[in-house]
Amino acid sequence: MSRDDLPAQPPADGVMRLCVENLSVSRGGRLVLDRLSFSLSSGQALVVTGPNGAGKSTLLRALAGLLPRAEGAIALAGGLVEAEAELPQQAHYLAHADGMKAALSVEENLVFWSGYLAQAPDRRSRAVDAALGVVGLAHVAGAPFGVLSAGQKRRAALARLLVAFRPLWLLDEPLTALDKASREKFAAAMREHCAEGGLIVAATHEPLGLEEAATLALGAAS
Repeated sequence: MSRDDLPAQPPADGVMRLCVENLSVSRGGRLVLDRLSFSLSSGQALVVTGPNGAGKSTLLRALAGLLPRAEGAIALAGGLVEAEAELPQQAHYLAHADGMKAALSVEENLVFWSGYLAQAPDRRSRAVDAALGVVGLAHVAGAPFGVLSAGQKRRAALARLLVAFRPLWLLDEPLTALDKASREKFAAAMREHCAEGGLIVAATHEPLGLEEAATLALGAAS
């Protein structure tokens, strides 16, 4: 069996693990990630740092199944996962786009994502009103998403992570446009996700408020 066919067999201890082995990814003919390896277990977070062009977003997109691997393996073992191909269905990928329809209300957008993203009923999925309460947007639930401020739009996008539980959060600069109070609320939500057995891989230039998180520093852009 080659590394590209690495299986995601449930570990004997029942803990979910994300395993990345010798991952190489090219973009535009340039090798961005070269034989990168790391692992992460339930309840852990990994903060990915590095200058622009170092491969932070490339790593997240590869983990989300949006970029092909030049070589290496990515596997999520344990939990509901039975095969590597299912990893994207067990992950939330939050990039710079908010993934919301401007004409729909905040509540309507989250109701859609709740139904679309949930793989199965899970007690860790929050009701839409509860998720809006966490991010401090209950008062604009009925407002069209398009009229929100930049910070409110980002908070609504973060609420999407809460309405359908998925164990792996892939976050690309999640604190963009958030004020201090909103950052503290999201840090609390991330800590709760880890406490419930979730995993987080976050690319950021700013402190996330996850003191126990490991750090992966990617090299300078070539």
